[in-house]
Amino acid sequence: MIEPEQQRNFALDVVCQLRTAGFEAYWAGGCVRDELLGRKPKDYDVATNATPPEVRALFGHKRTLPLGAVFGVITVLGPRLAGMIEVATFRHDAEYSDGRHPDRVTFSSAREDAARRDFTINGMFFDPINGQVIDFVAGQEDLQRRLIRAIGSPRLRFGEDKLRMLRAVRFAAMFGFTIDAETAAAVREMAHEITVVSPERIAMEMRRVLTETGRVQGVRLLVELGLAAAVLPEIVTRDDTTQAQAEHALDVLGRLRDSNFSLALAALLAEQADAAMVRKVGLRWKLSNQETDEAAWLVAHRDALARTRFMRWSKLQPLLVHPWAESLVALHEASSPHGPDEAAYCREWLAQPREKLDPPPLLTGDDLRRHGLHPGPNFKKILQAVRDAQLDGEIQTQEESLRRVTEMI
Repeated sequence: MIEPEQQRNFALDVVCQLRTAGFEAYWAGGCVRDELLGRKPKDYDVATNATPPEVRALFGHKRTLPLGAVFGVITVLGPRLAGMIEVATFRHDAEYSDGRHPDRVTFSSAREDAARRDFTINGMFFDPINGQVIDFVAGQEDLQRRLIRAIGSPRLRFGEDKLRMLRAVRFAAMFGFTIDAETAAAVREMAHEITVVSPERIAMEMRRVLTETGRVQGVRLLVELGLAAAVLPEIVTRDDTTQAQAEHALDVLGRLRDSNFSLALAALLAEQADAAMVRKVGLRWKLSNQETDEAAWLVAHRDALARTRFMRWSKLQPLLVHPWAESLVALHEASSPHGPDEAAYCREWLAQPREKLDPPPLLTGDDLRRHGLHPGPNFKKILQAVRDAQLDGEIQTQEESLRRVTEMI
């Protein structure tokens, strides 16, 4: 578990050691942006004019990992609660033939390093020793204007790394910012090219878009800028009916409490897709089986909690003992006019001791065999019928269960 204050102190120590050794060194990128916004950075990156071999020599080979050395990045390991810091040499990038990574890098100055980054709000440096912002790209001005703007030519930035188009949407949604007109125009023009990015990377960005507080704005931007047509065509509307469904889905998405990715995905797709379509999305993005299964199950059961107070307990109880019951309750709460009341009723049951919510069955298959039944297709039906009767309070003992079996056969 990383302790934020210790991580911050370690990031400061890395800069101090580099500076003491005679190098230029600053905090860089997202941590600078978050500091200026008054947010706690999730991690810290350091940029320096020290080369990768010089960084390793300074911090020692046992405390460094050269995983990104080909791009000028060395990972420096800190104390247990401080995590690790990526130390990157100021660089200039060559062409991006694969639309994701530079073919080669050339070590350069801080100004050139800032110029090759994605957006102005991510292109600033910060001197934590003197408390000074080093801003070559007018990032501070764009923070004040609440604007997401590509550094230099948007088409060039997106041509280098297509994933930046999704990142523009994520940052705008996360901070409630507007995307600069020229940057937005470039996304619209190039949106279809996002498919050259690996499904895993697309899914990583979509996880964050759908689970940040600005997720509704994020989805609207995906549609408006043409990215949804490439990565999630299921939410692109075709007529007035699908437009109304899409708006309802966004309302549901916005009303969700703290949401995991599968729940948010289910909320977004439930109006216009079935479980099979959700599984297609899971395959397209190469999601984990658990993420896909949960989202598909939620969509398949999206209406299952309607009128819960009038349901037989044998119908409601299996839903509430399911591993994804909490997510189903949250989805119903956000999507139905009576959802909050019915969700409260379900949560009352979920708060009950497990032995009351899910008592052991009165009969097992072994009991049926001892009762003289031979295993066959009816075994499961008989056990389910007895279980339903038990849950509905019609029988309370094993003896009553066996009598019920005799009556059934």
